[in-house]
Amino acid sequence: MKAMILAAGLGKRMRPLTDHAPKPLLKVGDKYLIEFHLEKLAAAGVRDVVINTHWLAQQIPASLGSGEKWGLRIHYSHEPELLETSGGIIQALPMLSDDKESAFLLVNGDVYCEMDLAGFIQSAPELKHGHTAHLALVDNPDHNTGGDFVMGRDGMLSACEKDGKRLTYAGVAIFHRDFFSAMLPGPSLLGPKLKEAIEAGCVSGERIDEYWLDVGTPQRLELLRERVARKERQKADAIQG
Repeated sequence: MKAMILAAGLGKRMRPLTDHAPKPLLKVGDKYLIEFHLEKLAAAGVRDVVINTHWLAQQIPASLGSGEKWGLRIHYSHEPELLETSGGIIQALPMLSDDKESAFLLVNGDVYCEMDLAGFIQSAPELKHGHTAHLALVDNPDHNTGGDFVMGRDGMLSACEKDGKRLTYAGVAIFHRDFFSAMLPGPSLLGPKLKEAIEAGCVSGERIDEYWLDVGTPQRLELLRERVARKERQKADAIQG
């Protein structure tokens, strides 16, 4: 399965840190934020990754190169005009899907998650015409207490509270290319299209328990840096012990 990392955003909430560097290239320890995704994608067996670029776009391929460092082939989809989420995916779709492989993994570049991507891919139901997306969901964080979608007992997503508990979209999903088939090129957001597909009964979900963080502000970036540093110290102590 191929994957796409959404990395073209302006990083407005992260300013001034993103005044001179795109958000995916902010450092967490000795790694770029986007490297955590690349490592997990490689470990999950993904080999082709598309990264869309816009803000300070030249810095991303200059820093990541061809992807050989992670055993990946990175393909870049540059957006001279910011196309937003759906628009960026539509532009990149020819690099993500073909007649042999109709589904792909989508990852938001500004989330950090310790979930097992290989397990998520393997556990996802078969996507086809009429069932076009499968989303990873997490318990609602403090900055999104109202959640995004309701997951029913059958795993299908709903907008109706009585169907189950509201959860937050984790920014990790598998999409069938048919999800985007009726959309025109140009700037467009994914959220409204997801809601339409959910109302039509075309989207399933899966709750994940592993640590997850929306790294959308300098404060949450610092939380991630502290967590990663702590994990590194624990790893070093275990080796020495």
